[in-house]
Amino acid sequence: MPKAFSSEVDSGSRRENASHQGSRLDLFRFVPFRLNRLAAEVSAALSSEYRERYGLDIPEWRVLATLGFRNEACSAQYIAHCTRTHKSTISRAVTALMTRQLVERVENEDDRREYRLRMTRKGKALYEELIPRLLHKEQDILSCLSARERKDFALMLGKIEQSLDLVQTREQASETEAY
Repeated sequence: MPKAFSSEVDSGSRRENASHQGSRLDLFRFVPFRLNRLAAEVSAALSSEYRERYGLDIPEWRVLATLGFRNEACSAQYIAHCTRTHKSTISRAVTALMTRQLVERVENEDDRREYRLRMTRKGKALYEELIPRLLHKEQDILSCLSARERKDFALMLGKIEQSLDLVQTREQASETEAY
């Protein structure tokens, strides 16, 4: 039986079982639960790299990571949109990063009422030092997968992201600059 068909049969069987069991849900087979749990564990593993050494929390890292892949300043709203993090959380992270002089505000030349964000030299230095450590940690996490499985996993994640209209590329992120 083809894998795709097998998966459909399995999920169909689970639905039938759920309806026969009074709509009970097996969390360990429920994809949203599994993805959430996986994301939390991966995030915790990565955050140990930037929390212990650099004193950054997850929202602060998200701000630096977003600013780090860009060539120009951007708005806090843009960071919130790309990272799917609430704007108040991003605002608190920006304030903390500004206090540590890792991020600075610059006036938007197109709209002087708006400020944009960019990393300072100190912020860029921290970012550049941290990236190899995070990439190494990512390799460690994915080391249980073969090269082919990593490629397939990336493709599957992309499909799910696309179905949820999530920004997937630098180019798409630039197109949403209006945020």
